[in-house]
Amino acid sequence: MFAKRTHWNLAPNRLSEALAAHRAAGKPLLDLTVSNPTECGFEYDGSAILDALRNPAALHYEPNPKGLESARRAVAGYYADRKEEVPSEDIFLTTSTSEAYSYVFRTLCDPGDELLIPSPSYPLIDFLADIQDVSLVRYPLIYDHGWQIDFHALEQAITPRTRGVIVVHPNNPTGHFTKRAEIATLNSICSAREMAIIADEVFLDFALVGGRPASFAANRGAPTFTLSGLSKISGLPQMKAAWLIASGSQQWKREALARLEVIADAYLSVNAPVQLAIPSFLERRHAFQRQVLSRVRRNLAELDRRLAAQKACSRLTVEGGWCAVLRVPGVSHREPHHPRYGLCAGDGQCARRFEVRMTHFLRRSRHATHYKDFFGAS
Repeated sequence: MFAKRTHWNLAPNRLSEALAAHRAAGKPLLDLTVSNPTECGFEYDGSAILDALRNPAALHYEPNPKGLESARRAVAGYYADRKEEVPSEDIFLTTSTSEAYSYVFRTLCDPGDELLIPSPSYPLIDFLADIQDVSLVRYPLIYDHGWQIDFHALEQAITPRTRGVIVVHPNNPTGHFTKRAEIATLNSICSAREMAIIADEVFLDFALVGGRPASFAANRGAPTFTLSGLSKISGLPQMKAAWLIASGSQQWKREALARLEVIADAYLSVNAPVQLAIPSFLERRHAFQRQVLSRVRRNLAELDRRLAAQKACSRLTVEGGWCAVLRVPGVSHREPHHPRYGLCAGDGQCARRFEVRMTHFLRRSRHATHYKDFFGAS
């Protein structure tokens, strides 16, 4: 009686079983994959956050499909601070980037249509696509003195049912940004084939090297949807506030905005208190981001120091975000495995404990794939 799209394998895997047994035994647990900022010991101005939610205007209901004008102006101001011009009328507020993805998938795709997605990338997108009856086709990211898009493979993956290309900027877990030359190539490919770029920029503000990376939000070289939100920008995932921006040619954008407005009007999902608080939450993002970047750089330095004392694995280049990818020895002729290591979870002790756990495991296991599974590689 249930839809085929929900026929997932819900049986526990070895990792979830081992984790449940560990917790049931009351043993201490160091979770190297934790990415919930409210669980990582960062300092928040609790009074200011709660005060922002006490706006009396929340007692009035204004059912705007795009979201309250004051909130959208604040989002446009966020991009203006980055020297990116984004009109407030091109912005839709959503409760999450997941919801923003669903809006885009519904706008672009009929059941069975395809979107190209980078590999490796964030596994949640697979579930979002399943729910929307969208097929994902992977294009590889290759590592050669840094991560880059394999454009030959990307173009080979395009079929008559391809509706767009998903870009995670910076990518999770590889931590690399899409370069300006790559953006230009994506624009050329997508505009020539009437395909859209879907850019996920939730980690955009967390650059670790170089200057400020460009956003896709003002991209006009191809039809573009840009997704972001407060979960990472301000470290407030519990507020459920995100946004979706349409950009491109004026004719395409008018059509896209009109279709998105119908979809958004059917849900009107973002609550008034949070919308009214968005200007305050964005204004206070800098204090949170400074803490994260300081922690990540400190943990990255500690990880590098520990890795320098051994030869079993090495760290791949990371440009932004909260994760590092390690290359570990394989046991066959397949590609090396790339476990992900969260850099945001704790202080330097996190890297030291990671080294002990890593050394212990590599000594006891004959298969690097077990190590990959344990540390949640994507």
